[in-house]
Amino acid sequence: MGATMQDQSTSTAMRNARKLRASMTDSERKLWSRLRSEQLGVKFRRQHPLGNNVADFACLSPKLIIELDGSQHADQAAYDMQRDAFFRAQGFAVLRFGSNEPFLNIEGVLMVIADEVAARHLPPSQPSPRGGRSQDTNKEHCS
Repeated sequence: MGATMQDQSTSTAMRNARKLRASMTDSERKLWSRLRSEQLGVKFRRQHPLGNNVADFACLSPKLIIELDGSQHADQAAYDMQRDAFFRAQGFAVLRFGSNEPFLNIEGVLMVIADEVAARHLPPSQPSPRGGRSQDTNKEHCS
C-alpha cells in the first residue's frame, strides 16, 4: 500500500503547516469557509503538508491542490513553478487564484474548483465486454 501524504511530508513542512493554519489570511479563511465540511462533495484539507511544501488547500480524492497567490507571488514565479511541478509529479492538479479573487468572485472561484473536481472524479470509461464499441452505446447516451 502506498504511503499517505502525511508520511510523505517532512517534519519542517508539518510544523510550517500548523503555523500557517493558525495564521490564515482573510482570503484563505473566506475560501476555507466554502470548502470545509465537504460542501463541494469532497474533503479538502487546509494548509496541507506534502513533501517540503505546504499547499493552501488539498483534496486527496480526487487529487487537487488550490493555491491563493498574493502579490509576492509575482516575484517568485520560478518557485511557484517548482512547487506546481512537485505537486503534479505526485498526481495532483493545481489551480491558482489571486488572493483577492475569493472576495471579488467567490462563486466563480468555487465554480472553477467544482468543475475541476467533477472532471477529475469521473470514473474511467469501461471497455465494451465485446472488446469493441457496442452499437447500443449510442442509444444510451441519446435518450
